[in-house]
Amino acid sequence: MEKAHQQRQVRRRISVIKHASQTTQNVAKTCRYYGISRKTFYKWVKRYEEHGESGLCDQSKRPIHFPRETSKEVVSKVLYLRQTYHFGAGRISSYLKRYHEITLSSSTVHSILVRHGVSRLPASQRKYDRRKHHWKRYEKQQPGLRVQVDVKFLERIAGSNKRFYQFTAIDDCTRIRVLKIYDCCNQATAIDFIDEVRRRLPFRILVVQTDNVLSFQSIANKAYTYPFFRSLI
Repeated sequence: MEKAHQQRQVRRRISVIKHASQTTQNVAKTCRYYGISRKTFYKWVKRYEEHGESGLCDQSKRPIHFPRETSKEVVSKVLYLRQTYHFGAGRISSYLKRYHEITLSSSTVHSILVRHGVSRLPASQRKYDRRKHHWKRYEKQQPGLRVQVDVKFLERIAGSNKRFYQFTAIDDCTRIRVLKIYDCCNQATAIDFIDEVRRRLPFRILVVQTDNVLSFQSIANKAYTYPFFRSLI
């Protein structure tokens, strides 16, 4: 579409030049007829004489000199911060001012990123994935330092009103887990599960931590039997 528009513009300007030389033989009358200024007419004539039809195409209005253009060194810093640390425009602007004493507005930084095609990061480098890559799992340094215990209510089996409960224990160091299903959740099943965890884990348990479940609260006070037990509210 742009090429066809340029061709129409060239044909029109050639017809204006020919109209002045062949029809009216008067530049002023031709300019009034086509609604253009004489300055524009003579500009077209000059470009046509120097470059032919290609000289009548629209020229770029982009300035040749940019006295306030951002230096290549600063642009390289902006792109480095974007591609290496995935900083946004505002953070890049603050970083340059704080560590390099370079004052650059956020809008200018954004323009630089757009011009170089890095205004939007790839999906693998966006905030969600970046946080996932830098995420550090909470863990203890030694097996048995803390074992997390929880109870999950399972969905009822179709055609039955009976409910089941899944008891889960996970060691915060090794991530070894122990699971067991019970048909009720009370002190007896809690005691049985804790004994099962102690039997199955291949190391000594120092602390067991759970939420404020009544079945575990009832055995948390038995320090003489379970000195490692803690109930977390």
